[in-house]
Amino acid sequence: MSTRQQLKQLVEARRGLLVPGAFNALSAKVIEDLGFKAIYVTGAGVTNMWFGMPDQGFMGLAEIADHTARIRDAVNVPLLVDADTGFGNALNVYHTVRTLERAGADCIQLEDQVAPKRCGHFSGKEVISTEEAVNKIKAAVDARRDPDLLIMARTDAAATHGFEAAVERAQRFAEAGADILFVEAVTQADEVRALPQRLAKPQLMNMVIGGRTPIFNAEQLAELGYGIVLYANAALQGAVAGMQKALTVLRDQKEVQESSGLVTPFAERQRLVGKPDWDALERQYT
Repeated sequence: MSTRQQLKQLVEARRGLLVPGAFNALSAKVIEDLGFKAIYVTGAGVTNMWFGMPDQGFMGLAEIADHTARIRDAVNVPLLVDADTGFGNALNVYHTVRTLERAGADCIQLEDQVAPKRCGHFSGKEVISTEEAVNKIKAAVDARRDPDLLIMARTDAAATHGFEAAVERAQRFAEAGADILFVEAVTQADEVRALPQRLAKPQLMNMVIGGRTPIFNAEQLAELGYGIVLYANAALQGAVAGMQKALTVLRDQKEVQESSGLVTPFAERQRLVGKPDWDALERQYT
């Protein structure tokens, strides 16, 4: 079974597949190593960690395609890839889907914000018209060469037009051929509970630590019928917190010991990046 077929089966089970976000190949390897069954290639994470900039539309197709290809080479689990707005109009979306499918994406997420987009939990968002958004989803569906490649349609309309308008948009995206629906940044617990009852397609619920959506346990969301529970930047926030702690000790004490518990042991770091396998390969060729 291909990774795309695996992902489709996992999503359609609607058991709250817990998916962390990766911002580079090493973070993806850590996620896979810990037993998660899928990985989200996060646009916010790439923008924050690669550019040191906020999630406000600074990432382009070349950057997310490059990260997708590197992560695809590093891990064997399905990849859901954040393609922001598709980087332009419906024709750009068509090109984006072709590019990311070639890079190894198993699911491509597209949203309906006005470009340049911004994090779904920031203020000041705007969305394009429903008709334009629907046509972009149609272009994405038409562009894929592998019918097992999943298209995820996200709407940010809840913040600008209200919950009911967001549900209506999501339904239109489903009719346009989207495989997974993602209503972003709902703010009420009742809305989180209602969405699986209102929309027939499998859905993703985004749990943003510190964001606007109330946090539900993944098991609760599974019971509600969500296909995916996304923690797009838990790894990023954990990594930043870990760096701050370790570097504060280094600054103040002028040293950091492996026994401090603040850093991953040297041997563990080599295991995660596959040094034993590369050593075996080197022996094979020498």
